Amino acid sequence: MEKRDLKKEMKNFYGQKPGEPSIVELPEWNYLAIEGQGDPNKSAEYMEALNALYPVAYAIKFMVKKAPPEIDFGVMPLEGLWWADDLSSFTESKRDLWKWRMMILQPGFVTREMYGRAVEDVRRKKNPAALGKLRFEPYREGLCAQILHVGPFTEEPATIRKLHDFITAQGYRNRDYHHEIYLTDIRRTIPAKWKTIIRQPMDKI
Repeated sequence: MEKRDLKKEMKNFYGQKPGEPSIVELPEWNYLAIEGQGDPNKSAEYMEALNALYPVAYAIKFMVKKAPPEIDFGVMPLEGLWWADDLSSFTESKRDLWKWRMMILQPGFVTREMYGRAVEDVRRKKNPAALGKLRFEPYREGLCAQILHVGPFTEEPATIRKLHDFITAQGYRNRDYHHEIYLTDIRRTIPAKWKTIIRQPMDKI
């Protein structure tokens, strides 16, 4: 059985080290994705989204592991795109107005047909409420800057400002969605050691 460490294979994108931001060019990849709105700490919609996203991701993993050519790979980290109709909802912490797309990257050998079978398997076993909202779709960010934030989410603003200042200093401007990649299982790690890659798509001015 072939074992694949996808995060190591994609270390330029998922192996960001503490310190200065870096510039990366993101290709088009397929993701499991689900969208909603609300405070991630309180929203039932957010929890329902994760309860659909993770079971399908693991169903795909075990499907690939059991079927030829039998590849054993680790499920990729949870990622989130964040935005709001009124950007002041972020600075004023009006989290109920936050919109999000939660995603898990799928390796190239995972097909739409596999995804469909995994969804049906999860529907038979658990049938989570938000399963019908889940999608398998391509997403391409292109040119981005990213930085690693170590610590609780409440301390992210300073790291985000550093990233945005870097983008401006390099002669670029922000575009599209604020992107976060959650490298740490926050249920098993103290907040001071949480690791989050913050990624921002950008264009040349």
